[in-house]
Amino acid sequence: IEKEVITAPKKPSYTDVFGKWLCDMAAIDERLLAITPAMREGSGMVEFHQLFPKRYFDVGIAEQHSITLAAGMACEGAHPVVAIYSTFLQRGYDQLVHDVALQDLPVLFAIDRAGLVGPDGPTHAGSFDLSYLRCIPNMVIMAPADENECRQMLYTGFRHNGPAAVRYPRGSGPGVPIESLMSELPIGKSRTVREGAGHAILAVGRMVETARAVATAMNATLINMRCVKP
Repeated sequence: IEKEVITAPKKPSYTDVFGKWLCDMAAIDERLLAITPAMREGSGMVEFHQLFPKRYFDVGIAEQHSITLAAGMACEGAHPVVAIYSTFLQRGYDQLVHDVALQDLPVLFAIDRAGLVGPDGPTHAGSFDLSYLRCIPNMVIMAPADENECRQMLYTGFRHNGPAAVRYPRGSGPGVPIESLMSELPIGKSRTVREGAGHAILAVGRMVETARAVATAMNATLINMRCVKP
């Protein structure tokens, strides 16, 4: 007698969440233009390229140009989204500062592979983005604790009238259901995950789920900070 093997449904990766959001957002806002420095597959943009070919721009392995291009588009009334790995955004740091941030332009940076990346190797580890982004004026920096928060943060960053970054890790999240409805989160506001006594743990991004187990064991309050800046 053969045993029936039941497998749990595959959780979407954060890259998948971004790719789905990008298509959904583009369908309702024609200002959205998407830019990638030769990372269509890695950044989850295959479906967007198929659905919106005239709004998709692959600049090749030219990260500096991808950001300057976004700045020019934003100056002309578009709302560009730059999909880029954390480690590769380092290459466009000057352009991020001078072309986007100092002009306070509405460019959304979808920063994939933030933090340690395991099999991708040390050259792809996004170890520095929180440090090098926090000192840049006019930047909003958000880090989602789960898949749904990622979708809502991308929407929030896109709606923000200035430069914003949503940084998310490689792989999947904790498996939270994703709401199709998009809503803006209050920028700079945290969320209380659980109320406890005696101690409080402040966490951001992927560490929120790790901190949840610790907070439960300690009966501590757990705060999802959501925003790294402000």
